[in-house]
Amino acid sequence: MTLATLLFDLDGTLVDSLRDLAAALNRLRGELGLAPLPLDRVRACVGDGATLLVQRGLAEIPYEDDLLKRFLRLYGEHLLDETRVYPGIREFLDGQERRKLAIVTNKPAAFTRPLLDGLGLTRYFPVVIGGDSCAEKKPHPEPVREALRRLGAKAETAVMIGDHHTDLRAGAAGGLRTCFCAWGLGHHGDCPYDDLAATPADLARLYPGASP
Repeated sequence: MTLATLLFDLDGTLVDSLRDLAAALNRLRGELGLAPLPLDRVRACVGDGATLLVQRGLAEIPYEDDLLKRFLRLYGEHLLDETRVYPGIREFLDGQERRKLAIVTNKPAAFTRPLLDGLGLTRYFPVVIGGDSCAEKKPHPEPVREALRRLGAKAETAVMIGDHHTDLRAGAAGGLRTCFCAWGLGHHGDCPYDDLAATPADLARLYPGASP
């Protein structure tokens, strides 16, 4: 099988955004009189979209939509303070000019595009699917299928690359090959996957630049 299309998760796969997410959550916790959470606790909250991040990160109090709105405002004000592209990712993307690439993330689109712009990644991805771009989020396959539709790509020649079980489940349900990125913020949750990338350097080994 020739892989013609690569779909990528964003947070924990291409970029390390944990510190900025944690800072926003802990600013909100401080406003509510709650103690800050360590990075490892915040890491466990990430991967299923902003709503669940806030619900998990404020487990001591009842959830309200205003809490999500406040978190998003705080996060948006500090989107790129410490978020960085993982070493080796940019070099890997530079070698993929003959493949179709897309982002499929549960991060809201309003933050995804500015983040890609700020980190100089926008040029690689003609299609970007955010967490609110479709009626469903990952692990539902709808965002994956929408990315393929916009790219004009086929599931049987595509791979979903991500650091969280939601990526693996969405990819598998959409009929794609899947790759688990072990360096990221998430976990595979015992979900099976086709390929394992222990470090970003493994992506170039697994998916070398397509030949003309």
